This record gives sequence, C-alpha cells and structure tokens, in this order.
Amino acid sequence: MFLKNFLNHFGRYVIMMGNALSRPERVSMYYKETMRQMNDIGIGSLVIVCLIAIFIGAVTAVQFAYQLDGTLVPIYYIGYVVRDMTIIELAPTITCLVLAGKVGSNIAAEIGGMRQKEHIDAMEIMGVNTAAYLIMPKVVAALIVIPMLVALAAFVGIVGGYLAAVPTGIMSGAEYIKGLRSFFDSNNVTMMFVKASVFAYILTTVSAYQGYHVKGGSIELGQASTNAVVFSDILILLADYMIAVLLTG
Repeated sequence: MFLKNFLNHFGRYVIMMGNALSRPERVSMYYKETMRQMNDIGIGSLVIVCLIAIFIGAVTAVQFAYQLDGTLVPIYYIGYVVRDMTIIELAPTITCLVLAGKVGSNIAAEIGGMRQKEHIDAMEIMGVNTAAYLIMPKVVAALIVIPMLVALAAFVGIVGGYLAAVPTGIMSGAEYIKGLRSFFDSNNVTMMFVKASVFAYILTTVSAYQGYHVKGGSIELGQASTNAVVFSDILILLADYMIAVLLTG
C-alpha cells in the first residue's frame, strides 16, 4: 500500500514538473512573477534568516569553547570550527529547514487556495499552462535567492560566533580571525551552494505539489500546508546526507 501511494504521488509529481518546466507562453508575465517571488522569498525572509544565523554561530562558539576547556587544543580552533560548521552544515540546512516552514507552507496555501476557488480550472479553460505559470517562477526565484540567503546566513553566523567569543573574553579577536583563516578549503563553499540549490528546489516543488493537487475544503488545505513542511524537511535532511556522502567521499 505504501509503495503504491509513493509511486502514485511520485508519478504525479514528475508529470507536474514536466508541465511546469516547459517553455513559457509569454516571457514577460513569467519575468514579473519571478521578480515578485524573489522579493517575497528573499526580502521577506531576511530578518528570520539573519536572526537564526547569528544565534547559531554564537551557540556553536560557546559550546565549542566549553568543550575545549581544560584541553590542549589551541583556542583559535573555535574560529575554525565555527567557520566550517556554519558553511558546511548549519547555514544551508538550518536556513532551508526554516524556509520550508515559512516559504513552503505559504506556497502550498497559495496554490491550494487557487485550486479550491477554481482559479486554476478557469486558467486551464483559457489555455494557460497553470503548472508552468504557478510553479516555474517560484522554482527559478528560489534557486536564485535561497543560495544568496544561505551565503548571508553563513557570514552572519561567523559574525555571531565572533560576538559570542570575543567581547565575553573567551578569546581575543586576533585568535578568532586566525581560526577563520586556518585550514580553509574552498570545496566547503561549493558544497554549501550545492546544498542550498538542491534544498531550494526541494522545498518549492514539494510544497507546490501539495498545493496543486489539494482536494476538499479548508481542513484539507491545512493538511496540505502541513504535509508540505513535513515532507520538505524530511527530503532536505535526506538530501543533506546524500550530498555529504557524495562530496566528501
């Protein structure tokens, strides 16, 4: 039964994405919608992303300083660990998990509301490729904006580590900077952007699928929004593991 449901949903998802990624009828309409989505996803998420990132960096610095207490490991390793943990894992994964809740549920509710009010049916009668018009701009916008948000989160997280470690007297600013500049591997930045792009695709398309195929009333719409967040988070964590295995193996 589980396998049957999985194959059913996977097949509908593939068909929907095949329609969504087809060539647009009017590029100007898609361009305006993409700009609107970039504003909603990017500017609308700046505050929450920066707030989470600064505390992630701060907590990482404090916790690692606690672990180093009484050991022979140099204190500047705090900067090194904060940098790599933030770039490799915390910035892309935590940011996208949060965005799956904020952006994903919004996408599912927006498209699901249009399905319930029969706006989608009316557009299809007029010959509009609704999957492409409603989903493609969101995917394109997310693939452009979310990696930018993740890069910003990485920077803010490192600043948060500095604010938690240096003014409180855990270490000096020079030691923290030395840690940031030690053992740098550019492949970690590449991995961060790969994760950000994959997670952005997952959270937009899964949420759009839940909204696009919703049936029933307000209860079902609420369930679709919840499922969008839950399934997006599960798939993001699964993709996180797979990317880590492929790019570090």
